[in-house]
Amino acid sequence: MNKKRAASSGHLQEIWMITREYDGLAGAGGVKDVVRQLGEALACSGRRVKVVMPLYGFMEPEELGFAPDNLHFEVGMNYVGKERRELVRVFARHLAPPGNGSRQRELSPVPAPPEDREGGCLSLYLLDAQRYQEKHGVYTYTAAEEALNHLHHQGSGHYDYFAMNILLQKASLALMIRQGIKPEVIHCHDGHTALLPALIREVEGFRHYFADTAAVVTVHNAGRGYHQEVDDLPFAEAITGLPRRVIDDNLLDRKFDPFLAASSYAPLNTVSENYARELQESDDDALTGWLGHRLLGRGVTLHGITNGINPDDFNPEQPEKLGLAAAFSPGTGDLAGKVRCRAQLIKDLAADQWPGLRRAGYLDPDPAETTPPTAGPASGLPLPLFTFVGRLTAQKGMDKLLGALETLLPLDRGFQVLILGSGDRGSEQALIRLAENETNRGRLCFLQGYDPAVATQVYAAGDFFLIPSRYEPCGLTDYMAQLFGNLPIVHHVGGLVKVVDGVTGLAYREHQSAALMGAMQRALIMFRREPEKILDMRRAAVQHIQEHYTWNRVMNQYLDFYQRAQEELT
Repeated sequence: MNKKRAASSGHLQEIWMITREYDGLAGAGGVKDVVRQLGEALACSGRRVKVVMPLYGFMEPEELGFAPDNLHFEVGMNYVGKERRELVRVFARHLAPPGNGSRQRELSPVPAPPEDREGGCLSLYLLDAQRYQEKHGVYTYTAAEEALNHLHHQGSGHYDYFAMNILLQKASLALMIRQGIKPEVIHCHDGHTALLPALIREVEGFRHYFADTAAVVTVHNAGRGYHQEVDDLPFAEAITGLPRRVIDDNLLDRKFDPFLAASSYAPLNTVSENYARELQESDDDALTGWLGHRLLGRGVTLHGITNGINPDDFNPEQPEKLGLAAAFSPGTGDLAGKVRCRAQLIKDLAADQWPGLRRAGYLDPDPAETTPPTAGPASGLPLPLFTFVGRLTAQKGMDKLLGALETLLPLDRGFQVLILGSGDRGSEQALIRLAENETNRGRLCFLQGYDPAVATQVYAAGDFFLIPSRYEPCGLTDYMAQLFGNLPIVHHVGGLVKVVDGVTGLAYREHQSAALMGAMQRALIMFRREPEKILDMRRAAVQHIQEHYTWNRVMNQYLDFYQRAQEELT
């Protein structure tokens, strides 16, 4: 069957994904989860999926199951007035889905890419280059890098971010050419890879080789700072090899914008239907620099495909796999193990079990006995625990959360709070002061930093999960929390509208501390007066995910999206 007939049958066979993140290898946000889980779903559906990403300096390929691919090549990376090439070596790991077609967390390794075998395969490629080996963080400099070079401030973006992105895209295309593969679809994730559609249509050589290859771009976050734009236009022209007209025609706020450039060569989607609507139909697009409206002016519609999740990855009925103290099942209402998980977490907090995290404040292990009955729940039950896991930034609503806690903690002593994350120094210092305030002893604990294993334990221990984001393209933490019986309390914006107020969580509409506090008070009243309602919501949340948001379901929407991109070539 030739490529066009395969596309018309709706059964695309060869799909490549280009990304800066992949769960289990390197990540900084939700991109890593989407790429891995969508890639696994596509492979388990019988397709050949290839994922390409950088080999950062903090990664050990052999320890991660990769082997040298006996392939290296040079990539043209010109600077203004200077012709340059950079050497790239390739590491590979090939995985086959389970034979029965069901998904599992770890796919089975196979010795080589099975190009001629029947059934699906997931191949992962790491691009080893000096530019990547120098980096110890995915997007920003670390404290260790700052110690070596005072100009590389911890938390600041890499000075050569644009060159890192271009090398990834050019090297990925070179890898396909060297392997003699012409994919039916190349899926580009976020602004880091959004110039690839322009490269395969405008750069001689790429343009001919990939004439029958479609490309799509997923905008995981369109907020300011996420576009990967560049204001040095001569540099952009030199290093990309794109014609100057392409550079000049795709300026947003006088900067060359990869998302804008992609729109002339590939369909674009965002990671939820509501976020797509907000970007093109509301003033919330101001937060992107008006990218959505600029695209609309070109006649470009942003498609919305809400991210999915693999529930098996967050199934508390399998505690050994997740490092939990006990099993429990929110879907059936069996939550005895959840109480044990919380008790173990509080014990580990007191013992400072995680040296990589800085603790401020603590949680009383048995607060029900020391809390006035009028403020707490029924006698003998633990207090409701509010949780937060994420970046401590204004985009994540940390300023609103601080305002809500500062007001609510003195008013109601019948709850506890556990926060895990890092971010703005001002937010971190405010949380430390709040946690160490004498009046909040035993009620508020802040873990500064991040550890995925600890995050899982926080999800499992909590009763309510706070997501007060200013904007949120999709949100994955609400899924994770729900699967652990931790009901989300969300600002009803972007992809968070998938939380059904009063059914699968609680929602509020105004981005204000008072509105967040009101939702928290609703949660407390419900917890104390309607425990059966809480159980029903926990069951409903798990069922809602199973019925609407597993990757096996969402994958079909992406296949339709790929199909449309292929059809536009004909």
